[in-house]
Amino acid sequence: MSEIFFDLVFIFALTRVIAVMGSPPAAVSMVRGLVLLLLLWMSWTLYVWLSNRARADVGLVRAGVLLAMLAIFVIALVIPGSWHTHRGAASAAVVLALAYIALQFLHLALFFYASAGSRQSRRTLGIFEIAVVVSWVPLILGAMLGGVAQTVLWAAVFAIEYGGGHLASKLSGWQLRSPAHFSERHGLVVMIALGESLVAAGAHAAPAIVRWPELLAAVLGFVATVCLWWLYFDDTAVAAAKALEKLAGQTRNQAASSAYSLAHFPMIAGVIYFALGSQQVLIRVDRQPMPGLLSASLDWGSAVALYGGVALFLGGRAVFLALTVRSVPRAEVVAACAAPVLLPAGRFLPALVALGLLTALLVGQIFWERFRRGEAAVDVAEVTSV
Repeated sequence: MSEIFFDLVFIFALTRVIAVMGSPPAAVSMVRGLVLLLLLWMSWTLYVWLSNRARADVGLVRAGVLLAMLAIFVIALVIPGSWHTHRGAASAAVVLALAYIALQFLHLALFFYASAGSRQSRRTLGIFEIAVVVSWVPLILGAMLGGVAQTVLWAAVFAIEYGGGHLASKLSGWQLRSPAHFSERHGLVVMIALGESLVAAGAHAAPAIVRWPELLAAVLGFVATVCLWWLYFDDTAVAAAKALEKLAGQTRNQAASSAYSLAHFPMIAGVIYFALGSQQVLIRVDRQPMPGLLSASLDWGSAVALYGGVALFLGGRAVFLALTVRSVPRAEVVAACAAPVLLPAGRFLPALVALGLLTALLVGQIFWERFRRGEAAVDVAEVTSV
């Protein structure tokens, strides 16, 4: 249960990133949001590897994980002001940096404790912790400098930590003890992110949605979110989990690191950006003076968030399948490319129509995959009967 609680606090922090990207979002703010998402995702994956090694609901590890939740909660609270420079909010970035350092320090200490008796695990951790400690320098400097320097330096924090983790994996290797637990945690965080995205998308809606354009926009957003859920859980997650179970040794460890710790990020980031875009659609429709489909069109930032979010999710899913089941149907690649291709139409069409077009793409993708799956089942049955 403590792992679910941890994931809920983590997703709360992710949805707070939407406030950083603004309303409407601009290119600079969307890049800042991406940097924050990368840092938060890095910290979450580290704790998933920890909980795969030691139970997170007993003893010292439980106490440490609870403190880590507190650090994430503090990060979530200050996220909206993390790039502000006006008086009274300038320290938000420093608070975030210190909470992030506490989060990383707790992970290193807990992983060292959980690795008692394993020289390989402690050797791997020793390589990684050098990169983590080095990354604290640009983290603090960025918080103090603000602006563009903060964005660049905090992006460097992720690059240093990810590079250190990758180097530790190559030189010594992280050990995955339970593939089933590992895949379940990633599936759970995708599910919670999808649910919280609905809440975040509706945060700026009117207190009571009674006009049919607003209701239609909300329904379309819900259907699109269900499609994303379907595309991940209907077949992808199960097939990938089975493929991970069949692997062994360092091959399994590498697959877990690349397919889950890495390839899941664009899916999670895609959900957050899609929530931001859906929120902007609801705002446009809510401001519409007369009922009808001809609501104001989206600005470029909102359209990129809406269509780019879906493209990120579908692209991440395709990479995830390629790294696990070693097979990516052509239709999935086409669908991932179709979203950005349709972006200009999404920018200039009325916001409600733009959301409807994207939802139709996702619904069509689901029907096509089910059709292809049915054809494959028929082919197998015919071969078996012969």
